[in-house]
Amino acid sequence: MHAGAVKSTVADSWGSVAEQGDSMAGEARAAGLPQAELELIERFADAIWMERGLSANTLSSYQSDLRHCAHWLQRNGCAGLLRASRPQLLSYLAAAVDQALRPRTSARRLSTLRQFYRWAQREKLCAADPSARIEAPRLGRPLPKSLSEAEVEALLEAPDLDSAEGLRDRAMLEVLYATGLRVSELVGLQPDQLGLGQGLVRVVGKGGKERLVPLGDESVDWLRRFIATGRRELLAGQPCAALFPTRRGAGMTRQAFWYRIKKHALAAGIRQPLSPHTLRHAFATHLVNHGADLRVVQMLLGHSSLSTTQIYTHVARERLQSLHATHHPRG
Repeated sequence: MHAGAVKSTVADSWGSVAEQGDSMAGEARAAGLPQAELELIERFADAIWMERGLSANTLSSYQSDLRHCAHWLQRNGCAGLLRASRPQLLSYLAAAVDQALRPRTSARRLSTLRQFYRWAQREKLCAADPSARIEAPRLGRPLPKSLSEAEVEALLEAPDLDSAEGLRDRAMLEVLYATGLRVSELVGLQPDQLGLGQGLVRVVGKGGKERLVPLGDESVDWLRRFIATGRRELLAGQPCAALFPTRRGAGMTRQAFWYRIKKHALAAGIRQPLSPHTLRHAFATHLVNHGADLRVVQMLLGHSSLSTTQIYTHVARERLQSLHATHHPRG
């Protein structure tokens, strides 16, 4: 790809993020942040996006955290992020504890500040990093919520197959459980990412990293069925790049699919609280329960670190302990 095409691609990719940034800037101005502070946060966002290829959602989270901190500093007599001292940042993080926010929120805010000040030092915008010696709050390691294999079967069978929407939802649920994709990866799929003959899907994950994931015979069958009938009915001749469209001719959003999952879970009689990642967790947990190698699960999930995947060994161990306690005479 020549330089002009690369530049065009980058500009196109950044367009939606920039629009989001404009909206955020408007909110921040309403909160009374100076223009210089807004521009500083935008500069950091531009730099970290170019360095790490972050998603729009992650970038939005960083900007939101920095605006929140800048606003707090302003209300408490500090001239801005570049003038903040270590005691002031400690007071800011302590205020979050006083408000009974979750430790994970405080840890995320501190992580954002650390990245911001490392960037500011590289740019020679500040001499010292006031976040350098601040300890992150200790986090427990919550086990991911999952479903039993019987509950997954009930959820998969919940959509009404007499409607095009039902066919689409069944295909989406089958793909989600067969591959362990993130919901954002699922709703972002396009037809040319499928290799149904080979039983593979090419997934573009976090940071633009690509991976090939097996689909399995069942999800391939449902995809073929949906593409042949349901997708055509939903689009009714409208052009759409998304594999899973709505009747409006647009791709389904994460929020809309999450609403659909909750609706189908209710119909399936599943009463436990679900999250958008529930089927992803079920995919990984069931693989580990059936003896899959952890590094294979890591590769399929698109985790950059094996330590992230190791949480599923704890899930499997808990299940074994529960089965032992229930069924063993000396449990």
